Amino acid sequence: MTVFLVLLIPVLLMVFALFMERVENRLHTRTVSEADVQEFLDTARPEEVNTLIREGWTRAFDKFRLRRRPRFRRRNGHKNGNKRKSKRPQP
Repeated sequence: MTVFLVLLIPVLLMVFALFMERVENRLHTRTVSEADVQEFLDTARPEEVNTLIREGWTRAFDKFRLRRRPRFRRRNGHKNGNKRKSKRPQP
């Protein structure tokens, strides 16, 4: 019985340490800087603030980041939806 405990405790301790490392990494990537919070509070739209109240910080900040991301609309393979001018002269 003692041999079983001597072998089992280090293995359980290592498994627990690996599990906690994974939890810590997830928490570390979810943290938000003070500058991010200040930017959100300064420029958030009312629906983003409502999302913050209803669903929490993570979902509200995800919506905020989606809105703040530069959008490049590609139509016909061009940025901003502008059509390419024809190189042929117009009559």
